[in-house]
Amino acid sequence: MRKFNKMFTLIFVISLVAGLALAGCGTNKDNKDGNGKESSAPTITIFNSKVEIVDQLEALAKEYTKETGNKVEIWGAAGDQYMQQLQTKLSSNQGPSIFSVTPEHTEKLKSYLYDLSNEEYVKNIAPNMELKIDDKIIGIPYGVEGYGIVYNKDMVDPKDVTDYNSFVKVLEKYNDQGINGFGLSQEAYFLIGHILNTPFALQDDPLAFLEKLNKGEVKMADTKEFQDFAKFMDAIKANAKNPVEITYDGNIGDFATGKTAMIHQGNWAYGMFEDYELGFDIGMMAFPLEGNDKLAVGVGNNWAINSQKDEAEIKAASEFLNWMFTSETGKRYIVEEFGFIPAMTNIEAKGLDPLSQAVLDASNSGETIPWASSYYPSNIVVNDLTPATQEFFLSKDMTGQQFLEKLDAAWANGVK
Repeated sequence: MRKFNKMFTLIFVISLVAGLALAGCGTNKDNKDGNGKESSAPTITIFNSKVEIVDQLEALAKEYTKETGNKVEIWGAAGDQYMQQLQTKLSSNQGPSIFSVTPEHTEKLKSYLYDLSNEEYVKNIAPNMELKIDDKIIGIPYGVEGYGIVYNKDMVDPKDVTDYNSFVKVLEKYNDQGINGFGLSQEAYFLIGHILNTPFALQDDPLAFLEKLNKGEVKMADTKEFQDFAKFMDAIKANAKNPVEITYDGNIGDFATGKTAMIHQGNWAYGMFEDYELGFDIGMMAFPLEGNDKLAVGVGNNWAINSQKDEAEIKAASEFLNWMFTSETGKRYIVEEFGFIPAMTNIEAKGLDPLSQAVLDASNSGETIPWASSYYPSNIVVNDLTPATQEFFLSKDMTGQQFLEKLDAAWANGVK
């Protein structure tokens, strides 16, 4: 009997130890905050498409684990193959907790996009900058960017460039002085992709207009905003340097050295101006088509949560985003480490360059026009619109209206 009791006691002890060991498996032992406290939250994974912030995002994840005890795993950015790899992971049920999504891919990824509308932190998104589908917020912007006319303050006063007539007057003035009044460059988006955004953005419903254009139900050549845009392009062709002969670097250099008074560019160009000793102040104003006085401000990438994950992982993913956009550590990383212009009104950004400051002010005020160009058919700018625009600038006889007809034909070809 005594022998049996000893054996029973031994079995009980072994079972107890084993049970405790198994219970320990339910908690990620690596999930500890700065005080060594373990977290029961699941590890979340983040698949990021922006290669420029890979190291910074890794560092932020470590900060998060240190502060909260919750573990974050960053998956390597995949560059040009990102979307293909993301779709493969999602369809095989091996997708990340959080991933990057762009406006043109929302419909394709619709079934994987979690509805963030009721999350508290989305209330801080700048006006009109949230990514929506079916009136649900499904993406939170990385940050904002914007473009318009970058101008030399010693040469141009925005009050003198408010519509077609005043725009032409400035171009003619500098053309007579041997100075390029307005610079575009030969690369696809800097030749036509960005500047063509304005007549689209000024439509009552840009996306509806794009949809009709894709179906051949409307034409640019028959639409007033595009007809007025063609007049601007005629004026540029007649009074400025031929952009087909100017590279991006050359355009930046000519502006930085006072050879060009205005260029159509975005806040990202400021980094290149730092290579020069600018002897003047610069600003950014709207492209004044139809009297437009708003910068084109938009979002390239957004954070989304995988709706196919279980409730606990979705909750953990949302807690991470909340921390990133509301904690002092997260907000500092967005501005200082990622180098983003914040798209959240609760994040202050100090010491911004003048172009970024102009974009931030416009974004926070809501006084912007959208990036309709984000919804262009895939590759249409490079493959179809650029050749048509090159032909326009190289042909002495082609009028702006004929140019619109070329663009309509190019668009129809691009959506086949």
